[in-house]
Amino acid sequence: MHHNVERFRSLQSETISWRRYLHQNPELDYRVHNTAAFVAEKLASFGINHIETGIAETGIVALIQGEGGEGPTIGLRADMDALPILEATNKPWSSTTPGKMHACGHDGHTAMLLGAAKYLASTRKFKGTVALIFQPAEEDGGGDKLGAQKMVEAGIMERFGISRVFGMHNAPGMDVGKFGICHGPIMAAQDDFEISVKGKGGHAAKPHQAIDPVVIAAQIIIGLQTLVSRRTNPIESLVISVTKLRAAQANNIIPDTVEMGGTVRTLVPALRDFAEEQMPVTAQGIAAAYGADIEFSYRRYVPVTLNHAEETELAIRAAGRLVGPGAVNNKQAVSMGAEDFAYMLEARPGAYIFVGNGPGAGVHHPAYDFNDEALPYGIGYWVNLVETALAA
Repeated sequence: MHHNVERFRSLQSETISWRRYLHQNPELDYRVHNTAAFVAEKLASFGINHIETGIAETGIVALIQGEGGEGPTIGLRADMDALPILEATNKPWSSTTPGKMHACGHDGHTAMLLGAAKYLASTRKFKGTVALIFQPAEEDGGGDKLGAQKMVEAGIMERFGISRVFGMHNAPGMDVGKFGICHGPIMAAQDDFEISVKGKGGHAAKPHQAIDPVVIAAQIIIGLQTLVSRRTNPIESLVISVTKLRAAQANNIIPDTVEMGGTVRTLVPALRDFAEEQMPVTAQGIAAAYGADIEFSYRRYVPVTLNHAEETELAIRAAGRLVGPGAVNNKQAVSMGAEDFAYMLEARPGAYIFVGNGPGAGVHHPAYDFNDEALPYGIGYWVNLVETALAA
């Protein structure tokens, strides 16, 4: 049994109002109290009576039982948090909190899963159970672990008997009505690093009396790029980005120390190990040549988002039933962005798919907005996925 998208258009006007309400009221990291309360209230209004709130602070898991008899439980996940960005869309539903905005479309993700919840709660044409996972802190844990990791550590997979788990993200630049997915890695691992270059400060007019950590830091930045260009297989992806640099506060001072930091993105575990081992060796070697020293720290932040074979095929089939197989790109180019849904895929087999958001600004941009035309496609994908995976 399958449904094309027309069946879900009847839910569009309602989901648009939810989406725009969430867009006007963005919240960050784990402090998504209003968003979570809104979600829980909507779920209860659909006649869903198993709703657990307060998981990993503000996360929610709600269960919908099918009427087709016994069967497994599959998890569907949406993220709820916004970003600390000043919105520049000038839409009527713009953020009402300056400096916070839904610049990644989590308002749309939440609205689509709510729309699917409403539909599934009223039809229940499947075996087993659907676990709706609404997650805080995908973008940033506010100094803590990310939301997906904390929900997994809180035992949601075991407690709710979830055997497979699925995620979805909007994709600016991909036409509305299209989907993109691939087997294996679909998003990169993200790690963070910090390097302190410890030289000897002095007067900018007398560099020979100092050991200048600024020049050494510049050499290290270039040196780290040669790890990418000369020391790794060009077919494999390693991205090292130095994004922070802190030195003296005045023009005529050579500082004692320069601090820098950034991110490392990889698709295979061996490259992660390589970066963690070789970055300090390179930095230390360059610093030592100039009589300076370094301190290095590396934090493994988010693993690779790895799509599992069987679940990816299931996702391709469900999306194809909605929009036709020709509108599903099953060789989606891998994104070097990172996604904490990776933690859920480490805990259970599953798949992560992109849904077209049409033209316009990319995610994390002040002019970005989720495209409301994508809502029925996201809802329809979730419903088709449930009815395919849990066929009654």
